[in-house]
Amino acid sequence: MPRPVSRRRVGASPVARAYKPAGVPLRELEEVVLSLDELEALRLADLEGLYQEACALRMGISRQTFGRIVESARRKVADALVNGKALAFEGGTIHMEEAMDDYKIAVPALGEEINQHFGSARDFAVFTVKGGAVVDSEMFPAPEGAGCKSGSAGGLAKKGVTVMLAGGMGEGAARVMESYGITAVRGVSGDIRAAVDAYVAGRVKDSGTNCAGHEHGDGHDCGSHG
Repeated sequence: MPRPVSRRRVGASPVARAYKPAGVPLRELEEVVLSLDELEALRLADLEGLYQEACALRMGISRQTFGRIVESARRKVADALVNGKALAFEGGTIHMEEAMDDYKIAVPALGEEINQHFGSARDFAVFTVKGGAVVDSEMFPAPEGAGCKSGSAGGLAKKGVTVMLAGGMGEGAARVMESYGITAVRGVSGDIRAAVDAYVAGRVKDSGTNCAGHEHGDGHDCGSHG
């Protein structure tokens, strides 16, 4: 007996039911049907530019399953474009995500203060926000030897983190965070909990400030390590 297909999380609905070549009535065209989970896979991987691991986490499926879905979607889109077919959107085993009032925030910690050197952070404080209020917090140790980029980003993404409050952060680290679906909010300093409360209240914005490729005392460049 085949295993039941788990529902895939979808964060956006299509803006149109179908697309077609100009000048040809839809009824005269062969249709290629893209399921809504296939469309979501394209949105995450090709529009948002997320890593496949991050895409899979967003959709609540395995990385292997995501790879199959996005490969099928790309093949269907290519078929429609190359062969002049209509591209329709419908179906799929999905459930639509509602507005994100529930999310997690991570902060590089140095005691109770925000560690201003992101690349040297040994721990991250992770806060759970529900309904616009902080309801829980925990500590997440940075993976050994992970540097400031992919190791920490992947682990934090698996915990459901979508926002990173930081002081200085290298451009490379910011890009990797973004590729895992984590928005970097830079230029934040001071007490961790006060900064988190201020962000939740809408009083903190990204300054766009990066580390300028400087070396920290431990020899770690927060913008160039892998």
